[in-house]
Amino acid sequence: MLTESNYGKSGIRLVKVIRREGSHDLRDVTVAVRLEGRFEAAHVSGDNADVLPTDTMKNTVYALARDCFDDSIESFGLALCDHFLRHAPAASRASVEIAENPWRRLTAGGAEHPHAFFREGAERRLANVSRTRENAEVTAGLDSLTVLKTAGSRFEGFLKDRYTTLAETRDRILATVVEARWKYVAASLDFDRSFALARQALLETFAMHDSASVQHTLHAMGEAVLAAVPEVSTIRLSLPNKHHLPVDLSRFGLESENEIFVATMEPYGLIEATLCRQSE
Repeated sequence: MLTESNYGKSGIRLVKVIRREGSHDLRDVTVAVRLEGRFEAAHVSGDNADVLPTDTMKNTVYALARDCFDDSIESFGLALCDHFLRHAPAASRASVEIAENPWRRLTAGGAEHPHAFFREGAERRLANVSRTRENAEVTAGLDSLTVLKTAGSRFEGFLKDRYTTLAETRDRILATVVEARWKYVAASLDFDRSFALARQALLETFAMHDSASVQHTLHAMGEAVLAAVPEVSTIRLSLPNKHHLPVDLSRFGLESENEIFVATMEPYGLIEATLCRQSE
């Protein structure tokens, strides 16, 4: 007995050049579309009458990008959801996930170039839009945001057992790759402004927080987003602890002054938590 099903198109790569007078803007996204609804006949009896082809979903993303993608990725996702619900009668919910790769303008001759760009790191802006015929939900966020600070972080007073070898420290490097997802209270907002405020709150708090642990800083970062963006109802953060281990220079007859480290990829600690607003 079929209890649940959905289908869609993933990995839709889209680059749009917005040609303005005197300069261009560049948008670079990956889109995934998913439909849920009354598609039992396709599974049970092979009747595809209600199935909108996933190739059509791909084509729709490209076609709607022409007129519906000059604004935020959230707004584009909402427009796509609305289209699919209107053109797939058997669908009860349409969901669109969008990940955007940010490109920045190159500087040439002391000024920003009008149509040359570069990418900084692997950071992506994220949006997940889900719409039924009655309402819509918008979740946003970011991932692959790599940050590091060389002071203002400690880790001491932790639980120890017979296998504990980690030394306490009051001065360590704190490095992580931030993944954050937050839920908006409405589907009609200035999404670009809200995203910018949330991202800035994350970065400023990471830099300025007197950290007793990754958990301690994660909580402060989540609280900062809730304070800075009233439109956010909940936020989930995932912070891997990218360890930088001090090198013992005494083996070489040199004094160690907490300056030389080895950066390790694996294994790493992973700290995750969700924060939400207190009930009124």
